[in-house]
Amino acid sequence: MNHISEIRTVGVPVTDQDRAVAFYTETLGFEVLMDAPLPQLGGRWIVVAPAGSSASIALVPASDGNPAGVDTGIRMGSPDAKAAHQHFLDAGVDTDELLEWPGIPPMFSLRDQDGNRLYISEV
Repeated sequence: MNHISEIRTVGVPVTDQDRAVAFYTETLGFEVLMDAPLPQLGGRWIVVAPAGSSASIALVPASDGNPAGVDTGIRMGSPDAKAAHQHFLDAGVDTDELLEWPGIPPMFSLRDQDGNRLYISEV
């Protein structure tokens, strides 16, 4: 029997949850799916995702054991990676170069306000 059926939410540590919500919603275009008090962590349980996505990101308070500024390993898809890359450059997002190799979808990485690295590739 398989006891795990899906990957739902990946936690990303952030130093300022309000600033992170603004970045993920206003800059990346995600929606807030949940924003609830979480006094046990000294913050809120905030979940964001692209519209219609089955996977999401929890913007969790950074701590000594869970510092911000990490390579999240999160890969996101875009219908046009080149246009997305230019959009984020124009928006002043810390964005790496667009990689375009034969036979591989165009891709690039960017960082949120805390230096957490995210990846975008064309789907």
